[in-house]
Amino acid sequence: MFNRVLIANRGEIALRVIRACKELDIECVCVYSQADAGAPYLSMADQAVCIGPAAAAESYLDIPRLIAAAEITSADAIHPGYGFLAENAHFAEVCRDCRIEFIGPSPEAMALLGDKVSAKNLAKSSRVPVFPGSEGEIDDIDEAAQIADKIGYPVIVKAAAGGGGRGMRVCRNENDLRKNVSAASQEAEAAFGNGAVYIEKFLESARHIEVQVIGDKHGDAVHLYERDCSVQRRHQKLIEEAPAPHVEPKRRDEVCKAAAKLIKKAEYAGAATVEFLLDDKQNFYMLEVNTRVQVEHPVTEMITGVDIVKTQILVAAGEPLPFRQREIKPRGHAIECRINAEDPDHNFAPCPGPIHRFDVPGGPGVRFDSHCVAGYRVPSNYDSMIAKLIVHADTRRDAIRRMGRALRELEIGPIKTTTPLHRRLMDNHAFIEGGVDIHWLERMLKA
Repeated sequence: MFNRVLIANRGEIALRVIRACKELDIECVCVYSQADAGAPYLSMADQAVCIGPAAAAESYLDIPRLIAAAEITSADAIHPGYGFLAENAHFAEVCRDCRIEFIGPSPEAMALLGDKVSAKNLAKSSRVPVFPGSEGEIDDIDEAAQIADKIGYPVIVKAAAGGGGRGMRVCRNENDLRKNVSAASQEAEAAFGNGAVYIEKFLESARHIEVQVIGDKHGDAVHLYERDCSVQRRHQKLIEEAPAPHVEPKRRDEVCKAAAKLIKKAEYAGAATVEFLLDDKQNFYMLEVNTRVQVEHPVTEMITGVDIVKTQILVAAGEPLPFRQREIKPRGHAIECRINAEDPDHNFAPCPGPIHRFDVPGGPGVRFDSHCVAGYRVPSNYDSMIAKLIVHADTRRDAIRRMGRALRELEIGPIKTTTPLHRRLMDNHAFIEGGVDIHWLERMLKA
């Protein structure tokens, strides 16, 4: 087991990793930028090291500074959290070259699955269902037009690297396609340093279903069942739940087993999420693989009882998975609401600033993950998520009621947050019935 883990991240996920390390009797080192100096969670770490100014490029994304911090604190492993460098194969390779264990997949497995084109090709060979589309990246616009004609419009142009909606364009005819291939490639190059794009069939109405998988260094891989992440805006998730409502048991079993098979074939060690779209005929199509722990991992933890972050650390240390597939028995229903420092009544404008009131909910089946406290100032330099509210109950309807109650107890101010929107969503008939798709929230907000 590791003696000391450096956490190459900030905020809620840094605190989450600190807690996992403490329960494993591992010392932890937190890095922080000047914007995060004085953050409450830093005092919970055994050591805290400033790695640069507020700009992420000069702190949390600066590989030499992170490695230097690990070396001067004698850390023997680095946990990347999510975001920043969590899916950067070069960072994982640098860690290995410096003999520091990267708590995540190998650089080779990350590169294989992190690139959407190579992941799609591996999925095909593993008999995991994928969207019809180009076999690889698009090099010629005329070839792209021929493929689009064959599979039928609408199609979507997607970046081979990265995510979050960047480098994506929906095309409803050939004129759209010829205009958007270049635009998507330029956006992908600017965002990810890789301008490669590909095309595939676009579903007008679909649900976003993802499968949590964990593999170890002994060739085993286990799925922890699926989550539904269909409530999203501009490809950013707002609500996640597990299990996914209204999925046929046979389909659920098929897609979960397929996801585990894909991760096993990639010789992947660590936590991963295989993302799918589900059409109105309950056909699954693989979107991509996230080669890291995800923001919504607590939803899966609540229904399975598995501590995903601790399992990540155990697997990285070379231990076999501490459970078998047959031992994973999901129980009840869990829902997570992402609480962002944004104003949903003004086009989700960011709302950084000081927090004077911070009253969090409690009671049976309620979990609140946050690095914030009263007196904390939300910086303007990073992602706007400041908390995650998670509930668990015996049934989905009971979980919705519990979440509504917990949201009414939650008070954060004077900054604006997405809490009022979440309260409205818990009372929305379409959400309660489980009949929403990935475009539903945007349609509702425009109505």
